[in-house]
Amino acid sequence: MTEERNPQESTPPQLTGGPARPTTNSVVTRASMMWVATAAGLLVLVLLIIFILQNQESVTLHYFGLNGTVSIGVGLFIGAVGGGIIVAIAGTVRIIQLRTRVRRNKPRP
Repeated sequence: MTEERNPQESTPPQLTGGPARPTTNSVVTRASMMWVATAAGLLVLVLLIIFILQNQESVTLHYFGLNGTVSIGVGLFIGAVGGGIIVAIAGTVRIIQLRTRVRRNKPRP
């Protein structure tokens, strides 16, 4: 004789929701984000110091009639800082422009 099986008994249970995550009580705070940002900043500074120390060959720079001799690493660093300042100025101008537009379009009570 053949035995009838319930189809639910022969199939394995279905998992839903993906793998179970362990429950932790960790909370992301502003202080913890500041520590991570500080550590990342220090890592970037260490890499920058290594870059400058490895590129000590002197070059002559000319800028608007001024001449000077600096190491390649310092010259590239000055160029990068100058580029960062230009980007920061452009971003600040754009943020001010958008805030002004929002204030202008805001309905008055």
